[in-house]
Amino acid sequence: MTVPAVSFHGVTKRFPGVVALDDVTFDVARGSCHAVCGENGAGKSTLGKVLAGIQEPDGGELLLDGRQVRFTSPRDALASGVAMVHQELAFCENLSVAENLCLGQLPSRRGFVAWTELQVRATQLLDTIGATIDPTRRVGTLSIAEQQLVQIAAAVGGGARVIIFDEPTSSLGQNDAERLFSLIGQLKAGGVTVIYVSHRMAEIFRLCDSATVLRDGRHVSTDPIAALDEGSLVQRMIGRRLEQYFPTHARAALGDEVLRVDCLTSPGRFTDISFTLRAGEVLGFAGLVGAGRSELAQALFGLDPHVTGDIYVRGRREPIRSPRAAMALGLGLVPEDRKRQGLILSMLARENTTLPILERLARLTFVRRGLERDLARTQTSRVKVRSDVLENATTSLSGGNQQKLVLAKWLAARSDILMLDEPTRGVDVGAKAELHTWIDQMAAEGAAVLLISSELPELLNLSRRILVLRGGRVVGEVPREHADQDTVLRMMAGLDAAA
Repeated sequence: MTVPAVSFHGVTKRFPGVVALDDVTFDVARGSCHAVCGENGAGKSTLGKVLAGIQEPDGGELLLDGRQVRFTSPRDALASGVAMVHQELAFCENLSVAENLCLGQLPSRRGFVAWTELQVRATQLLDTIGATIDPTRRVGTLSIAEQQLVQIAAAVGGGARVIIFDEPTSSLGQNDAERLFSLIGQLKAGGVTVIYVSHRMAEIFRLCDSATVLRDGRHVSTDPIAALDEGSLVQRMIGRRLEQYFPTHARAALGDEVLRVDCLTSPGRFTDISFTLRAGEVLGFAGLVGAGRSELAQALFGLDPHVTGDIYVRGRREPIRSPRAAMALGLGLVPEDRKRQGLILSMLARENTTLPILERLARLTFVRRGLERDLARTQTSRVKVRSDVLENATTSLSGGNQQKLVLAKWLAARSDILMLDEPTRGVDVGAKAELHTWIDQMAAEGAAVLLISSELPELLNLSRRILVLRGGRVVGEVPREHADQDTVLRMMAGLDAAA
């Protein structure tokens, strides 16, 4: 029999109060693309980090090509041909793309960095995945999607024989995702083994040869992908079947206009954007990476000092020049990057939930802790975050629970105009269904929702209307009854002459 490229034998990993991996055992065939699936907190990312040398297991064995290995650092894993593309990006944001790509092996001459050679090497790494990113740019100025591409270039260009992709398309638009899928096919053809951690069913069934399911840190099953369908895979992941639903808000009559945007323009970001949003409506915004969707939401939240045009909230023209002004008008923003823009990870989950309303909870400048705890417990229960995690550091929570905290924060602030930028990025199918239900419920209760998403099924299912942006401009509007993936994709890509 062919020796597996990777074997996990009884792998166990514990954290204080939590067993992240419990006696996990399965094999990964050489040259295959092997999916690892499960809900947030199931142990998928932890398993990848153990294999990549980021965390050491507390028990069990790791075998690479039949040989037992024990990595104490990512450098050890890289030396053995194992690399990882992380869901949560980790860069030195004050350094250039080239410096980040070559960090740890900077070319030098006589003790000084050889800058020309550094640029050439970085350009070669970026070329391996077809990324057209200037290697001299500071990483902190890149979009999330561009940072993800830099990370992929570092892993693929390093010549690894086993590459772990942890939610690699969570920040990528359709074009970049297609380029990644093509790259994974090339890697497999070259004998590279790919471990693919993802919640996206379409990607798993398109790319993978086998799928392993983890639940609560334990191995549930490993099967050839041909023996599974989407329903059975989801059922193994969450322990129940996931039923499709029709959003209830789409049946209800719309309320009054609560937001109107006229000729909003920000140089180099977007131009002449106009639309209206009514109470009880979910308005979807579709577009490729760089179309200006996130930039528009940031401008509406008072984060763009260069924006011009008019914003009307409940019929009154409002100059929104700061987040404080936006919040006072009932606007809330769930940003694309929850870790950098939506949460303070070092704070407790409870503290993040009440952060926008501390003045309301304070007496003589001191926060009333009992009132804060009660409010945090009430609002987090609405998005199904367990109350026993509220006193934990936010950084210790799963991605799904972190995203729910951002939502709970705006519930606590009583925001009724919600701008959701990629609200289900990096969350599992169970948490995604819960978030979809929450969005539907908020709209049914009269909130107005501006929904930005790169997942077209999400937009198509939840939105009353979809506005399509391309190159910073609105190029079309599609009502719910006429919206399908082909129509919206063609407009996003500029292939529809009628757009």
